[in-house]
Amino acid sequence: MILKRTYLLLLGLILLSSFAVVQQNETLNKIELLTTQTEFEVGSSIILKFSTSKKEQPLLYCSNSYGSTVISSTLKNNILEFYIPENITKKIGVVNWKLLNETNPLSGQLNINPKAEVATLETYIGPPSIEAGETDYTMLVVIPTDSLDNPVPTNTLVNAKHQFLTSEETDDIFTKNLIAYRNIYSKKESGRMLVSSESIGINSKEFTINVMPAIPTDFKISATRPHDYADGNQITTFTTSIIKDKQNNVVSDGTFVTFFIKNKNQNILKTTGTTIDGIATSKMIHPDYEDNWNVKAYVDGMSESNSISVDYKQVIKDFDVAFSEKNRLITVGPLQSFMQQMIPDGLHVKLHIYKNNSRIETLTKTSFNGYVNFKLKSAIYNHGNYDFTIETAGISKEFKTKKLW
Repeated sequence: MILKRTYLLLLGLILLSSFAVVQQNETLNKIELLTTQTEFEVGSSIILKFSTSKKEQPLLYCSNSYGSTVISSTLKNNILEFYIPENITKKIGVVNWKLLNETNPLSGQLNINPKAEVATLETYIGPPSIEAGETDYTMLVVIPTDSLDNPVPTNTLVNAKHQFLTSEETDDIFTKNLIAYRNIYSKKESGRMLVSSESIGINSKEFTINVMPAIPTDFKISATRPHDYADGNQITTFTTSIIKDKQNNVVSDGTFVTFFIKNKNQNILKTTGTTIDGIATSKMIHPDYEDNWNVKAYVDGMSESNSISVDYKQVIKDFDVAFSEKNRLITVGPLQSFMQQMIPDGLHVKLHIYKNNSRIETLTKTSFNGYVNFKLKSAIYNHGNYDFTIETAGISKEFKTKKLW
């Protein structure tokens, strides 16, 4: 029994001495934070100081949105000094730190705030072309940054300036979520708008916005020509009125206009032109036979013109046809125009050749000096009887049972 009591007494003394040693070690290893400041301006020197009772120098772990690092300290008069590196102090945001000490771990946060200065203005604007009419707009986005390329504090003033025709305007906008922006609406008129920005004495470069005319409205067309004869030679010119948008702005140069022509046979002809100073022109050669054209123009999907009617008089009333050289040389002409002059070169003449009531070939030639000659070679057209039909200028003549030998 006495032995058991002695054993318990010794065990208690051992435990008490161990607890005293642990308390002594904790007292000896105690580290306290001396730096009370948590708000710093970006770019400033930051030193975290800790008091220590031993010469032990634990490491300091730091992290921000750009990465993490471990920092060693210097020890002076039982004061641990940790110099935060520049790559951390030059970036705004929250810095989390933790002292890597097992017996007495410490942690905290530092806030690095932006400078109230502007070194550069990052400026973006778009779209570069907008539509006149006070409904379309371009957006100006400005990002003021300090000398360390950090965004400036929230609510920093930015002056957005723009000039258009005779007016100049300035709008005060403020940074929020790192940027300042402004929607700049078009005016009723078209033209070029100049845009710039300024913040705390720093100015951006000049930007140009093209305010383009809006969708063209309906317009009118007209036709001019040297005469109204269907000679297949002269040119009819179709011209639009000045095409404008609903704000009375002249449409942009190069606006594409298509002229559709429907003739009396309900065939569709098409010619195109582009605008210069709001007017588009296009040309079409005269038909070579009597015809009536119904003409209408379109700016595809946007606007259209009125319809006009253009009549062409028959220029060739009749023509002669002569067969010679065993009927193998067929001469058509003279082909005479409205003043009995020879028709200009290039009039189309067709020769349809039939045998046994079946068309075997069609030959097409153009006039030269008022005549057209067809030569039927014996190697191609054997001896025998043929029927012929000759067409030109809307006139057709038939010749039955012509013998070739």
